[in-house]
Amino acid sequence: MLISLNDTHEVLSNRESGYGRYDVKVIPKDVLKFGIVIEFKKLDPDDVETLEETADAALKQISDKKYTTTLESRGIENIKEIAIVFKGKEIYIKEKSYIVI
Repeated sequence: MLISLNDTHEVLSNRESGYGRYDVKVIPKDVLKFGIVIEFKKLDPDDVETLEETADAALKQISDKKYTTTLESRGIENIKEIAIVFKGKEIYIKEKSYIVI
């Protein structure tokens, strides 16, 4: 799905950034476009955490482990952090967008 972005973006996965390894990073070739970090989480059916709680934890992980460091060092100021959580056939997506000043 992300391979179609190759003309306009660099798509990387499972690489070190900040203090850990992100799941997917989409780096625009045009620094005025959004840079994106995606963190995926899977919940087992017997887990007590909700999809929303797990999405919040995934967004916190992106922030705490500074996965956006590479985007910021390349001069990208518009950043989206996306958490995608699965539990069986349920899916929950939560995002946070901001501009680096």
